[in-house]
Amino acid sequence: MTHILWISIGAVLGANARYFISLWLGGKLGVDFPYGTLVVNASGSLILGFLVAAGAHYFILSPQLRLMMMVGFLGSFTTFSTFAVESIGFWQNERGWAGLANIFANNGISLLFAALGILLARQLR
Repeated sequence: MTHILWISIGAVLGANARYFISLWLGGKLGVDFPYGTLVVNASGSLILGFLVAAGAHYFILSPQLRLMMMVGFLGSFTTFSTFAVESIGFWQNERGWAGLANIFANNGISLLFAALGILLARQLR
């Protein structure tokens, strides 16, 4: 039962962080493109890549912290479900090129940032 509590704490923090980042970026950059979703997907990928690599090679994360950060926080912080709906929305509104840009940017940048997170963790030696 305590596992669920750790995941829940992380999920509440991650979901609220995602909301406020998206709200802030929408106010700064506008809402014509889902910049908030892109930023949270990329940064979440960076953080998860770092934690996976660093936790495997350089320090031990407690099971509770691993559940809270990797499953709870990052699971609710990254928004690939939102990303999918936003991408389809571009197609439905005859903005197919924006939909393709959204798909390639989220996937490409998130993969790149996950690799960067792993590289950063390897620098801890």
